[in-house]
Amino acid sequence: MPRLLTAAAALAAICAGTGAARAADPPALAIRDAAPVGAPRIVRHSPTRPATRRWTLCAVFPHIKDAYWLGVNFGMIEEARRLGVEIRFREAAGYPNLDIQAEQVRACAASPEVDALIVGAVSRDGLSPLLEDIARRMPVLATVNAIDDRGIAARVGVNWYEMGRAAGDYLVAHLPPSREPVPVAWFPGPRSVSAVVDEGFRDAIAGSRVRVATTAWGDTGKSIQRNLVQAALDAHPEVRYLVGNGLMAEAAVSVLRERELQQRVSILSTYLTPAVLRGIARGRILAAPTDFPVLQGRLSVGQAVDLLEKRPFPRDFGPVIRIVDPASLKHIAVDESIPPSGFVPTFLYKPQLPPAKQ
Repeated sequence: MPRLLTAAAALAAICAGTGAARAADPPALAIRDAAPVGAPRIVRHSPTRPATRRWTLCAVFPHIKDAYWLGVNFGMIEEARRLGVEIRFREAAGYPNLDIQAEQVRACAASPEVDALIVGAVSRDGLSPLLEDIARRMPVLATVNAIDDRGIAARVGVNWYEMGRAAGDYLVAHLPPSREPVPVAWFPGPRSVSAVVDEGFRDAIAGSRVRVATTAWGDTGKSIQRNLVQAALDAHPEVRYLVGNGLMAEAAVSVLRERELQQRVSILSTYLTPAVLRGIARGRILAAPTDFPVLQGRLSVGQAVDLLEKRPFPRDFGPVIRIVDPASLKHIAVDESIPPSGFVPTFLYKPQLPPAKQ
């Protein structure tokens, strides 16, 4: 995938003074076969060829209120531009809004101009009957979030169980020497899509000294997560780690600073955002796994175009998860994880028409 100078410059600014350099290693991809035997195949994926027609795609997101989904939005826009297709976006304004997303899915499917639907679902199976019906008329593809197979022609994503497990494994491996239990506050995110993150984290810490003192579920709005962090620290002053979603990690940096707890309580995120990256580079956040959301956006658009063009393509694949911490910053293609600093939510991209003949 092409590298972005804007993202490289942003990373250089983030890492100023740390000695971390811009990495050129492209992310590897894991292809999960329909009937897998053993581990997924790890491959280097060739970018999709430009479209032969001006297809129109419609993508529905849970929201674009944080940098994670902004990164997916950016990746999709850039790939639609490269491939010469139109893409439209709708966002449900949060994970509790299943009814809103269902209406947005219906609106996309009802448009005679739309050729394929890409769904970042707010619920694993809440849309399934609707998507099964729509799949009779157009291809339905899943992006990022786990979703039931019914009606889904193809998907791009990672196993969020592995994201939770990666965070838990990192925590266990980096505990300070001691035999005492280590109390943590755990913030998985929205219950509707984060149950597997919770499962992975708990499996990783099983048998270790880590003890979950409290679990706080909630939508990934920064104000919501800040309130959850405040409540957890009030109720459980013994906690030594705040572990959970990226918006929690972002909010926790300022909460710990206000309470002068930076030396006693550490932060670990379950995914990467620009603010989490800055926190890692500045020593305020320990680490975060990344599933490369910008790249996932690119791959989803490419997968939809390949399907519409009737080309062969992987039906179920996504980036290989990597841990980002101060030691790995210079080895990871961060511009496939975060959008450029100046990018704002974009809800429509139309290819430019060729110039009229003279």
